[in-house]
Amino acid sequence: MSWSSGKDSAWALYLLRQDPGIEILGLFTVMNEQFNRVSMHSTRRELLQRQADAVGLPLRTINLPHPCTNEQYDTIMRQFVTESAANEVECMAFGDLFLEDIREYRENQLKGTGIEAMFPLWGTPTRELAEHMLSAGLDAYVSSVDLKKLPLHFAGRKWSRELIAELPQDCDPCGENGEIHTIVVAGPMFRRPISISVGQIVERDGFAYADIIPMS
Repeated sequence: MSWSSGKDSAWALYLLRQDPGIEILGLFTVMNEQFNRVSMHSTRRELLQRQADAVGLPLRTINLPHPCTNEQYDTIMRQFVTESAANEVECMAFGDLFLEDIREYRENQLKGTGIEAMFPLWGTPTRELAEHMLSAGLDAYVSSVDLKKLPLHFAGRKWSRELIAELPQDCDPCGENGEIHTIVVAGPMFRRPISISVGQIVERDGFAYADIIPMS
């Protein structure tokens, strides 16, 4: 399972676990090597590991240099896919919702490897999906905001019905167009919630990043 640390991949995992014919072997996550955090979500490695422990699955992290060219990214991910195929992995699942170019890229990465790409959330209307998540008790915090699309004050806030109601009309409630990224801390896919505090908010390269800190 591709695990971004955010709400969409967490919900995709939850849905996959409802199918008795699917065995989830583990999670894989792409990390920014320089900052030691999940790319875009800015999730601390310690918090990422707590998520994996909470869902009861082993975690594999894939480190990317910073900056990372498309060629470097493709090479590193191709190595991971080749290794996974050698270990008899049959499917890789992703939490993508409706961006055709992203889906096509992932399918092309797996083409000819014997590994099938799965998209458990694909095509679900995002307002409906958000309501399903929130009604089920999923808790997530906005860890990054694209400042070209939203103001800084959305960073560090709990993803909620109230926050969604404040989004401009052209913003997706699940942030599928990159408006926001989240870190999930509780929900039906977790054995136990993760206690966090919201730390410093910094601006970098056109984004606002909120430091979501795991508590002892």
